Amino acid sequence: MRLGVLDVGSNTVHLLVVDAHPGACPLPAHSHKAELRLAQLLDDDGAIGPDGVDRLVAVVRDALQAAEDKGVEDLLPFATSAVREARNADEVLARVRAETGVALTVLSGAEEARLTFLAARRWYGWSAGKLLVLDIGGGSLEIAYGIDEEPDAAVSLPLGAGRLTAGWLPGDPPAPEDIRALRRHVRTEIARTVGEFTRFGAPDHVVATSKTFKQLARIGGAARSAEGVYVQRELKRASLESWVPRLAGMTTAELAELPGVSAGRAGQLVAGALVAEAAMDLFGVERLEICPWALREGVILRRLDHMASA
Repeated sequence: MRLGVLDVGSNTVHLLVVDAHPGACPLPAHSHKAELRLAQLLDDDGAIGPDGVDRLVAVVRDALQAAEDKGVEDLLPFATSAVREARNADEVLARVRAETGVALTVLSGAEEARLTFLAARRWYGWSAGKLLVLDIGGGSLEIAYGIDEEPDAAVSLPLGAGRLTAGWLPGDPPAPEDIRALRRHVRTEIARTVGEFTRFGAPDHVVATSKTFKQLARIGGAARSAEGVYVQRELKRASLESWVPRLAGMTTAELAELPGVSAGRAGQLVAGALVAEAAMDLFGVERLEICPWALREGVILRRLDHMASA
């Protein structure tokens, strides 16, 4: 059957269409993406303003049309941190449903972490042993650890690249004192959670998902996305540590010229790099592998599991 997963994230609204059935690997058939940056459309009271809701409704309507055009049989729509934390989330969800017919499921941070972990576990298999999975989104950082398909520990921290950029790094390039302040904040937040994971012992395999990690790996010399999903890509901490001071001194335009960095995400790269560096350092990770599957694939896999057991 043809499934569509509609991901209303902090940066983008992304429709992923796959051909899938229980027991088989989902095969991508179509991708429809629109930049929205909901995390940056919150007003001073933490609500998504009228213009932001108008744009969200329009983008969801376009994605729904794309899903229909591609013959999607079952649409799985969900929203993450930007909608989850908006003061007027219920109003936003009601309007989206009233005007498009799409009922968005709002995932909790812990659910995001668990579903991303499921995707990574299925990609690498049981032979990977104990997995530590890191994911930097626009609004939050998810961390999960475990040996099974359900993680033993999973947390979500408000350390997304878009959120931190908007709240901590107003300059272009950012001021050195702002970089230092953000670095302290990020490391303090992550350090509070390290003990929840280290008590389970060292992971056998550390993997990362998300656009931020993919861009940082590409800057560090990893293969281009055009070379396919089955090419192994990794990010070494030593490489990241050498790049962070250089990235911090670049303008958004200069960052956009780096290999693998899109113009739409360039402005968030410094904040994302600080989070990635802190996570790798505090968890003692020297290298990690980039996982092609993430939250959207986790949502699809969970649905297929439910179909198989029905």
